[in-house]
Amino acid sequence: MSNTVYILGGAQSDFARNWHREGLGIDAMMGEVLMQGLEQARLEPHDIDCVHVGNFTAELFCQQGQLGGMVAGLHPDLSGKPTSRHEAACASGSIAMLSAAAEIEAGRYGLVCVLGVEYMRNVHGDKAAEYLGAAAWAGREWTDATYVWPAAFSDLIDAYGEKYGRVDYAHLGEIARINYDNARRNPYAQTRKWDFNDKSFTEDDEANPVIEGRIRRNDCGQVTDGAAVVFLASEDRARDYAKARGLALSDLAKIEGWGHRTAPMLFEDKLKESRNSRYVLPQVQKTITECFTRAGVDNVFQLDAIETHDCFAMTEYAAIDCFGITEPGESWKAVEEGVIAADGKLPINPSGGLIGLGHPVGATGVRMMLDGYRQVTGQAGDCQVDGARRVGLLNIGGSTTTIASFVVGAVA
Repeated sequence: MSNTVYILGGAQSDFARNWHREGLGIDAMMGEVLMQGLEQARLEPHDIDCVHVGNFTAELFCQQGQLGGMVAGLHPDLSGKPTSRHEAACASGSIAMLSAAAEIEAGRYGLVCVLGVEYMRNVHGDKAAEYLGAAAWAGREWTDATYVWPAAFSDLIDAYGEKYGRVDYAHLGEIARINYDNARRNPYAQTRKWDFNDKSFTEDDEANPVIEGRIRRNDCGQVTDGAAVVFLASEDRARDYAKARGLALSDLAKIEGWGHRTAPMLFEDKLKESRNSRYVLPQVQKTITECFTRAGVDNVFQLDAIETHDCFAMTEYAAIDCFGITEPGESWKAVEEGVIAADGKLPINPSGGLIGLGHPVGATGVRMMLDGYRQVTGQAGDCQVDGARRVGLLNIGGSTTTIASFVVGAVA
């Protein structure tokens, strides 16, 4: 029995939509993107064997749990299908993906739906920040901060500075600028019509005010409503699927490798672990390395693009050396040399990432997988990286507490 997991396609919502203002709930969001995904992948609800849902905070934003039960009510043919929900903060979607893939690898099911969703624009921004702070250790971390996650990743800037020398804000500003520019080409991006000026990515307190510490407004990923769906299949089901639709197996994509680790919850404990490491975030680096080993990737430049977690520009900055694009502490070189730009040697976040495209927390990991699939099958539209055959993904939850990495490849 082959353990290869194939990707049949999927869909995502328009991340610029505010579903609450439209008078629509989380169920409508889930239902619309699921049906769009089925249509785009040329599947029917009865083709699905089971469903895995990624979601972080529906209980807080919507006072709603049991999202799997909602899925079972979206279409009569989904009633009775086994479902489960997965929570790992911003990595919830990737954990749902890992669980779905494991069921296929184990031979339990042949075709599995992974649906990520988050509904967050129905409350004031301050309340949203409070709810999202649940991914930190309540009462023990950043208790004096108005905004927990900007404070946390400002501390990451400080940690990099202590280990390698001060982080130049110009490099963080350039990372943000690239992601917003990439988002302009993405028809699903929340910020695709936003305007900026020549001071927007500088330390100008009027054009780019401080949020917490060294984190500024335009460094931040967006609070976003959104959903994404991806359909995974075993080799037998993928072959049957392709044959029935006049496709070749090579028209599909596959998961070539994965990595999954969990670091201690407290950020201070993470930094203790890093004292004897070359990396500030050793668990992130190890997750990526384990993923590359499973995928047979010997060098990061064997990838054609990366979709990485950039809840803040500093998160992407930290990912650059963890991926091995530069030596530890030298992420700035990849920024200055244009390596990560859309036309660079290894484009990062051609989709726009969390900063430009948006960050519906439980959907982000699923959206990354969808973008990886689109890239390697040549379906990424104006975001397409020419000739892309392999894409790396990195999705994290909390202060790099839950870490998931994938390599998505074209089928030979």
